[in-house]
Amino acid sequence: KPSSLAGFRLHPIEFDKDIDDHMLLVTACSNLRAINYGIPTEDTHKSRAIAGKIIPAIATTTALVTGLVCLEMYKVIGTARRLLQIDAYKNGFVNLAIPFMTVSEPQPPAKTKTVLRGKEWHWTSWDSLDVNLGDITMAEFMDHFKTEYNLDISMLSQGVAILYSFFANKQKVAERMKMRMSEVVKDVTKKDLPDNQLFLIFEIIANDIDTDEEVELPYIKFRFR
Repeated sequence: KPSSLAGFRLHPIEFDKDIDDHMLLVTACSNLRAINYGIPTEDTHKSRAIAGKIIPAIATTTALVTGLVCLEMYKVIGTARRLLQIDAYKNGFVNLAIPFMTVSEPQPPAKTKTVLRGKEWHWTSWDSLDVNLGDITMAEFMDHFKTEYNLDISMLSQGVAILYSFFANKQKVAERMKMRMSEVVKDVTKKDLPDNQLFLIFEIIANDIDTDEEVELPYIKFRFR
């Protein structure tokens, strides 16, 4: 409750790589970013060595941009109980060589119109179709889109790996239809899924069963655990 924060004050602390609590936070944050971009993670010892070689960016564009990003982050974190409109956010443009700085209202993301179950849906690149049915088989996955959205999937991919296509080898397709989705991904990509991974991201090409017209869809967020 807000009343419980009466008198609460934030006090800045100076980062010290030799303080374990500081490095645990830095290591956790840097590894989360590394996982997002598919680059190797590091342990606390290695992160401490890296942090010791970084010259603080106090008066550079990097520090200024970081400050602008934090201002936007405060809006998201501090207004969790109400939906912010796009005009509440700001784009920042900075050139310290001139010097020049200005802010402007961002443009909304481009929308794509799709008709699903007889209703128009305007989606953006930030949207997804969520499937939370557990680690079902590929046949059950296909049937879900037929019964739920009246769509016939002609191609299914995960990243650069094609898991299913209408022109694929019929025997191979029949084998994969009996496999669970996580098994299909591991079989095609030849990679194991991390124990802490909960979701798989799929892209599909699908046609409306009644009209046979292609329906544009965002990515599929599939929870298999």
